[in-house]
Amino acid sequence: SFTVGRVVREREPGAGFRTIMRIGRAGEKLVSYASVITETYRHFGRLGLGAVFGSKRLKAVVVHGDQALKVADPPRYRDLYSRVFNEAVRSTLMKKYHDLGTAANVLPLNAMKALPTKNLTQQGFEGAEDISGEALAERYLGRRIACSNCPVACIHLAALREPYVDEPYFYKTTFVSYDYELLYSLGSMIGVGDAQGLLKLIHRVDELGLDAMSTGVALAWATEAYLRGVVGDDEVLVKLSWGDVDAYLKAVGYIVDQPNEFYASLAKGVEVAASRYGGLDFALSFGGLEMPGYQTGLAAYVGYLTGARHSHLDSAGYSLDQRALREGRRPTPSEVAEALVKEEAWRQVLTSLVVCLFAREIYRPGLVAEALSLVGLNLSVDDLNRLGVEILRDKQRFKLREGFDPLRLRVPKRILEAPTPMGEVREEDVREAVRRYFELLGLQ
Repeated sequence: SFTVGRVVREREPGAGFRTIMRIGRAGEKLVSYASVITETYRHFGRLGLGAVFGSKRLKAVVVHGDQALKVADPPRYRDLYSRVFNEAVRSTLMKKYHDLGTAANVLPLNAMKALPTKNLTQQGFEGAEDISGEALAERYLGRRIACSNCPVACIHLAALREPYVDEPYFYKTTFVSYDYELLYSLGSMIGVGDAQGLLKLIHRVDELGLDAMSTGVALAWATEAYLRGVVGDDEVLVKLSWGDVDAYLKAVGYIVDQPNEFYASLAKGVEVAASRYGGLDFALSFGGLEMPGYQTGLAAYVGYLTGARHSHLDSAGYSLDQRALREGRRPTPSEVAEALVKEEAWRQVLTSLVVCLFAREIYRPGLVAEALSLVGLNLSVDDLNRLGVEILRDKQRFKLREGFDPLRLRVPKRILEAPTPMGEVREEDVREAVRRYFELLGLQ
């Protein structure tokens, strides 16, 4: 995927005003969780967009802009721009993302016993310190870069130095983008506590064009299945054990190359592999999508099941859990559903406007309405909230039309066994919250 980006940059016009999206070999091989890489270090990772590209024999897309929106009131625009800019670079709202990035989450979540570890067989990871955002920044951080026109620079690149075999004192340096979800999925989730080994894994996954979260969860399930004897040497082809980076590097390649039926199944996700080989009780997928990195409680799990993309970023249930924990309360399933719908509906507005969700505390409803008025779109906060609900309802209605049935969702048994900071998660609470979520959208 890196070579493709270089070739496209050299051949296509519009430098500085374009974006390049491309796939790696995982997309070409139709791995169900193949990603689309954009701007080298960012990814459309979840839900297998890379496989869609591959199915159409589409290697890359270049988008080149040459027009701008007309501003209705330039003085007001400059004033609003200054306010947003100052909040982004001078307030504390974005400081976390600039300093350590989302990798700052590793230690707090580990302290809460909410960092998923070894396929949720263990609460708390003994190697968390070594793969934390703080440790990576101190030992490996080489650069910070930003998305186009963003002043925050939240993309953290580790400088991975590897010696050439035949030349002493000569090193190859590779810049590897890392953030929390990669540190969880290719770190604690599979027991990798060696930072250099973890960076090698991240780089290999990026190089092949795989979604890191799904890959890590797939490897975690495969490791536990192998250690339990559910699958054997003939299936996994390499002796998998927690923390074995070399074995995982080989297994990642096998997911893409699919040398046997086991890896062909694993390339379709843990739901498919576990349904065929066994071990469904510890296959951590939600609505068919592998688990994100938050073992915080009921709201997180319900958010994974109900979200339009089954992503933690759909409705941030993990944040609701953490807030409830700080406040010392335990929301009912109905309260969880109401909070998730409200949050996910507003995020439809933000993502429709291509607002980075890291900046969601800056782009509050009143500010969004004000910004839109400057380009001639006069929408009240109520209008925006109504649009958010309509967009969310339409997305969910489309899924229902295509065969999605929320009442038949599989709830992974493992999440009912593994403690969370909010205590035990009960299946009846999960199902009641899911039912209520769709009822609130008028879809039940």
